[in-house]
Amino acid sequence: MSASLAPECNEVKERYDSCFLKWYSEKYLRGQGTTDECAPLFKDYKKCLTTALKERGIDKMLEEAREDHKENDAALMDRKCKQKFLILETTN
Repeated sequence: MSASLAPECNEVKERYDSCFLKWYSEKYLRGQGTTDECAPLFKDYKKCLTTALKERGIDKMLEEAREDHKENDAALMDRKCKQKFLILETTN
């Protein structure tokens, strides 16, 4: 498994990754996993990573990048929605 972007979060990321891979392969792929049992571990990892990104000032850079690309993202999503509609329309 890969390391976290923030070394201080490696341990919690490893716990989440192990849990998720086990759940995914043993339950989800067999049609038995209706809920993600690892969600609490993901929440812990996300909290750790968010804190680390804020401490490094990376959170602001991410917000700026998202804002800069908001129009491109909206245009891309609009095209994807239209494509799905056309596919559904032609198959019915």
